[in-house]
Amino acid sequence: MRFFLDFLRQKVPRPGREIPAYYRRALVISDTILIAYFLVCFAFFPLFTGQWQRAPVWAVAAAAIALFAVRKVNIRTNMICSSVLCAGWVFWSVHTLGWSTGTQHFLTLLLVLVFFNIYERPLYKILWFTGILIFRIWLFSWSQQHPVADPMSQTASTVYQTINTVSFFFILASLCIVFSTSIQDTERQLRLRNQTLYKEAGTDPLTGLPNRRSMVETIEKFRQNSAGEPFCIAIADLDYFKNVNDTYGHNCGDYTLVKLTELFTEHAGGRYSVCRWGGEEFCFFLPGQNIDEAGVVMNDLCFAVEQMKLSFEDHEFSITITIGVEENDYSSPLDELLKGADHKLYMGKEAGRNRVVC
Repeated sequence: MRFFLDFLRQKVPRPGREIPAYYRRALVISDTILIAYFLVCFAFFPLFTGQWQRAPVWAVAAAAIALFAVRKVNIRTNMICSSVLCAGWVFWSVHTLGWSTGTQHFLTLLLVLVFFNIYERPLYKILWFTGILIFRIWLFSWSQQHPVADPMSQTASTVYQTINTVSFFFILASLCIVFSTSIQDTERQLRLRNQTLYKEAGTDPLTGLPNRRSMVETIEKFRQNSAGEPFCIAIADLDYFKNVNDTYGHNCGDYTLVKLTELFTEHAGGRYSVCRWGGEEFCFFLPGQNIDEAGVVMNDLCFAVEQMKLSFEDHEFSITITIGVEENDYSSPLDELLKGADHKLYMGKEAGRNRVVC
């Protein structure tokens, strides 16, 4: 019941004159196969019944018009054309040749076209379904009360049923392939887009490093999956970075952050991951390392930053960083560990900068 109510409540986009590519492809394929089917029927009747029938000729003309109209009219008009074509052919076949010919199965194709039309409201689809169902029931009842106008031999009936069955399943399979391929492609594109958005949401646009949210997720995931394993967190801040911006401009400041990012990435060597914590602050996550091991790595990094020469628009300068390192105590929440690293960072600032405090 809930599934049915959700179906009724779904919203649909406003239809335009241009038919979606996947739906247009489905209409073109079905109309093309129907034209071929009607031509086969046109050749069938004189071979197996000994007389020509005009209905296939009219059906070929109607299918050709429907095929031409695919690019000229909107999606609902195309649906009406397909419905009139199928319903007319089914009625003629049942009236002339009898119910056992199997042409009534072509009405199922209309259901497929209706329910895969994303521009029609659910109520309209249900009404369309109801109309097709009523027509099929009425046609069956009518066929039982009226004699066949032009009965066929057993052989002709078997051949005609085979033609109808093969044609129906061939069109149905083609429609299913088109619609399922479209759905799968849409879902694939949506997943790729979501992955891109997720990556962008967790990435600093200037440096390309993970941002604060992404780093917190990484650390929390490690704590959940590797409980009991040591790790350290380090927060680094550039010394006198404001002077760089004030002296050489904010473009130079951005350049400095990018060059530091390159240094951090090269220096990491798989020993730690780094993110841009905010502004001129960076956060380092050192999994599997105690405070002594992390201190050695961070001191080495601090020295590497001091030795790095920077050049921007003929201005050569250097910069230093101060780092605070905190070890996991297996009891404090992540916020407390980060506060501890931040507190040690400012201890290093007060002690003269360009140092690591563990």
